[in-house]
Amino acid sequence: MIKGDGILLKRKIKVGLLFGGQSVEHEISILSARNIYDAIDKEKYEVVLIGIDKSGGWHFSNDRIFLEGNEPSRLKAFVEESDQLALVPGQRADIFLQLSNRKKQKLLDVVFPILHGTHGEDGTVQGFLKLAGIPFVGAGVLGSAIGMDKDVTKRLLRDAGVPTPHFRVFRRIDIDSIHPDQIIAEFGLPFFIKPANLGSSVGVSKIKKIEEFRPALEKAFQYDNKVLLEEYISGREIECSVLGNEQPIASLPGEIKPQHEFYSYEAKYLDENGAFLEIPANLSSVLIQKVQDTAIQAFQVLEAEGMARVDFFLRNEEELFVNEINTIPGFTRISMYPKLWEASGLSYTELIDRLIELALERAERDKRLKTSYEEL
Repeated sequence: MIKGDGILLKRKIKVGLLFGGQSVEHEISILSARNIYDAIDKEKYEVVLIGIDKSGGWHFSNDRIFLEGNEPSRLKAFVEESDQLALVPGQRADIFLQLSNRKKQKLLDVVFPILHGTHGEDGTVQGFLKLAGIPFVGAGVLGSAIGMDKDVTKRLLRDAGVPTPHFRVFRRIDIDSIHPDQIIAEFGLPFFIKPANLGSSVGVSKIKKIEEFRPALEKAFQYDNKVLLEEYISGREIECSVLGNEQPIASLPGEIKPQHEFYSYEAKYLDENGAFLEIPANLSSVLIQKVQDTAIQAFQVLEAEGMARVDFFLRNEEELFVNEINTIPGFTRISMYPKLWEASGLSYTELIDRLIELALERAERDKRLKTSYEEL
């Protein structure tokens, strides 16, 4: 049931499951969306599958084909060109139009964006949905943009006194003035080079000798115009899931044990033995509390809402560093974010339900804000 003008309406909540996207994480998004579709409470929700193709087109997806596929194929396998959509902002902003016949379709109550990376997790889609007046799951425009930009993330954490690895940022215009010897003197070996705005470790290199510096820099600049150089922290990789709006809560922590040089894209998605997950992590009660408290602090400092996964490095079993935040973390049944909540007593289906509730609660909260000025 949903609320409408103070009356409880006895109908299913219509959820737009938004997936695909233009990022390098397109296929992972589809896997997450399949798992959510399979687990969501069909007695409570009517799911509308909306896919974004690699060209940025929005489509209604064919439910049957979408569910039958076994491989993380690109979106074109699940849609027809005639199903392309447009979203019209305004009073009835939550109406999609089917472009082939201009027919009104699919009134939505809330959108669950499960778009990873560029043009999905960086505030662009969130701004689009906010402009259209449609409630949506996860962080808003600001929190999404901050979480995607590792440079801004780290500056805000540093200024708030939250430990994060030492870093420097370079732009394309700086490339000729970067001296590897000076960088190595500052960071030592090894260290990391990363695109500032990207996810799933795409474009990331671990620099172990000076000859690797320039090729890795060029590789990172293929994906972003801003590149991050980051101190290497030798230690354990700990992750914690956070859930909530104004009063977030944290899950039990988990540990990533990469079997590759680091937790690369290949280790995450291509090699089934690329990393082992230990859920919950083998930590003392004191450290568990410290991880949870710091995760919530980072969540709030970085303006996150709804959900986020906070990633840490743990050095010498006592020094905790926040590496990054993921505002739309991987959401397959075996992904760390839902697995940590499962270990904390919240099932996959219950987690989906709670996230939708949080999105609707935030929308109701925001509706109470004035949009015109009146003299008191």
